[in-house]
Amino acid sequence: MKKILNLVLFSLFLFPTSLLAGPPYDTDDPVPVDFHHWEFYCSSVGFVNENTVVSTAPHIEVNYGPFHNVQLHIITPMSYVTDKEKSAYGYGDTELGMKFRFVNRDSGRFQIGVFPLIELPTGNANKDLGSGNTSIYIPIWIQKAIGKWTSYGGGGYWINPGKGNQNYEFVGCQTQYQIIKSTSIGCEAYYVTASQIGGKGDFRFRLGSVIDFNDYHHLLFSIGRSIIGDTNLQWYLGYQLTI
Repeated sequence: MKKILNLVLFSLFLFPTSLLAGPPYDTDDPVPVDFHHWEFYCSSVGFVNENTVVSTAPHIEVNYGPFHNVQLHIITPMSYVTDKEKSAYGYGDTELGMKFRFVNRDSGRFQIGVFPLIELPTGNANKDLGSGNTSIYIPIWIQKAIGKWTSYGGGGYWINPGKGNQNYEFVGCQTQYQIIKSTSIGCEAYYVTASQIGGKGDFRFRLGSVIDFNDYHHLLFSIGRSIIGDTNLQWYLGYQLTI
């Protein structure tokens, strides 16, 4: 039973969050990295359920804009899983993706984009450090900005093969406010349907902030939990370098 719980938590942790989506939130936005610019993240995300902890410690995310309105994306995680009986640490599943903004390409206030992702089974599934299967996520994201307020949301469909698994959906929204030039605060709510046969969905809420030390260095963090579901605690803590 513990092994099944680990796998459920791991799939909920890695896949619908896109590791990570729009850090420090799970819901993403349609805005790609600027043309010929880079984003680098060194971060940790994690979930706690009863006596089980699943996290990255850390993961590295790299985004690059090879063309206008296009972003290439990779996440390479070191994963950690522990419960009362055992723990494991090692390289997890690799995430690859490409974001494409097709509405308001000139960074207008209303924007729409897609961000398909593929999760490669590079982690050791026998140690619960990977899923053991290739999964694909197909989402669409919409964003609207008015003054100091920005809101984005959308959802997508996960193709989730493997014994006992089933395809599932993610839908979420996020709103943030620029309280001062260097700091924004935000809140997010999202729902993930069951990723395993006989499982149940999870409705979560979180609060977060992004602090810009300057144009290059940024601190991102958020914390939340399930409103309906078994996640007692989830977090994101990361450093971002933009060039």
